[in-house]
Amino acid sequence: MGTTGTGTRPGPRRGPRPGADPGLYGPSSVTWQCHGDPMMWIAGLRALYLQALHPRAVRGVMENSDFRADAWGRLLRTADFVGTLTYGTTEAAERAGLRVRTIHRKLSATDPDTGERFPVDAPELLLWIHCAQVDSFLHVLRRSGVPLTPDQADRYVDENRVSARLVGLDPAGVPADTAGLAAYFERIRPELAAGPDALAVDDFLRGPPVPALLVRGRNLLWPPLAGLAYGSLPGWAHQLYGRPAPAPRSVTRHLRLTGRVLRSIPAGLRWQLPPGHILKAMRRMGPGSRPSPYTLRTSAAILDRPGRA
Repeated sequence: MGTTGTGTRPGPRRGPRPGADPGLYGPSSVTWQCHGDPMMWIAGLRALYLQALHPRAVRGVMENSDFRADAWGRLLRTADFVGTLTYGTTEAAERAGLRVRTIHRKLSATDPDTGERFPVDAPELLLWIHCAQVDSFLHVLRRSGVPLTPDQADRYVDENRVSARLVGLDPAGVPADTAGLAAYFERIRPELAAGPDALAVDDFLRGPPVPALLVRGRNLLWPPLAGLAYGSLPGWAHQLYGRPAPAPRSVTRHLRLTGRVLRSIPAGLRWQLPPGHILKAMRRMGPGSRPSPYTLRTSAAILDRPGRA
């Protein structure tokens, strides 16, 4: 989600171009308006911290990829996948989902406690990955100042059952609102732990490897961002990891400050970064499809109208 880059409100928004393919979400969705926000990167780090607390889910990652050697590539591929699903054409999104399902179908891993082999696309693991991601995206966006009403937050959770379908889940078994998402985490918590794999992820995220010339920049810029992602986790996650976090009020204050700073960078500049999903979507759909916090605020009454779901 971006601003106009000038600090002024955009003019009247035109509808999408006739015949344009809105993809799986489209400009009328909360997801479309939210996923262009720069705080999504911090939200993505929070999702990794959270996902690593499921012993089988994180073992599936560790056993089937060289996480430390290709962590940046994995992060970028995940961001590309989310961008394609949100802003790509229907065909591109379905193709991306098929590619992920095909890869996961071939993979298995060994339970770190029992030694049992299990498929990495087991529904309970896919559901954990999905819910941890959706919860992290929604939590960081709202806590950093994105103006979502409670009904819009519920719509965001419901809309993203589309992405659950694309990775191989039955949407009927996926939380459809924030209350369902909270209930899911209550049910799953007894299964979570910070074993050696989770601690390895924590160690990596606190100081990821970079080329020697970039080490100074990483040491300056990365710790505050990773610290915010970790700090925004629920208290029970901090307890599992075994290291403290700043007070919640401090975390919220820094999330809002970071959000203001990042959102002050002109959206057109931020969206130039590869692979440019948002700019491509705007060219396809027209200027009225521009993701914007102004759109979320002014459309709240329409989106919250009974029966829209």
